[in-house]
Amino acid sequence: MSSVLNQHVLVLNRLWQAVNVCTARRALTLLFQGHAQVVLDHADGSFQTYNFSAWHDLSQQAPHPESIRTISFRIRLPRVILLLAYDRLPKKEVKFTRHNIFERDQDTCQYCGGTFDRKDLNLDHVIPRDRGGPTTWENIVCSCITCNTRKANHTPQEAGLHLVRKPKRPKWRPFVQINFSLDHHDSWKHFIDLAYWNVELGEDVQ
Repeated sequence: MSSVLNQHVLVLNRLWQAVNVCTARRALTLLFQGHAQVVLDHADGSFQTYNFSAWHDLSQQAPHPESIRTISFRIRLPRVILLLAYDRLPKKEVKFTRHNIFERDQDTCQYCGGTFDRKDLNLDHVIPRDRGGPTTWENIVCSCITCNTRKANHTPQEAGLHLVRKPKRPKWRPFVQINFSLDHHDSWKHFIDLAYWNVELGEDVQ
């Protein structure tokens, strides 16, 4: 039973925004204490919430494969819960890492616009370091090997290159840290946008 109770449950704040992932054990505790309700999606795309009593009653009506048996009753494991008194989003800045620069630029060379495998991309200082160019979100872009070689130690203008888009600090903020290797339930899809996940961060850009 312990492995079943360690399954992942998506946690929504009071505004129905995904803010965390917890274990089924923790979700059932929050439900029992009255701090959360279960969110259940229906075939027509609607959602219904259940407090502990209603969820308990639903669990008795029809056997479900994702259920556990306590000493006195059977209860279905929730997959999504809604916190009743929490409406904030965790504040997390986007870390300045290789991985997140690749994410921001969508694995695309910012000079020729081509999309490449990450092993075929470099990180380029738009204004070269020896010209005083800083190592910041606004001065680092993905560059393919061909464009990187052509640009060498020049500015884009000097090398006859043009930026596809001006590099900026990303506005998205990862609010749930969970590895993609973790299985997430189909019922999560409505609430999560993969652009927000912060996963498998690479080494910091030096």
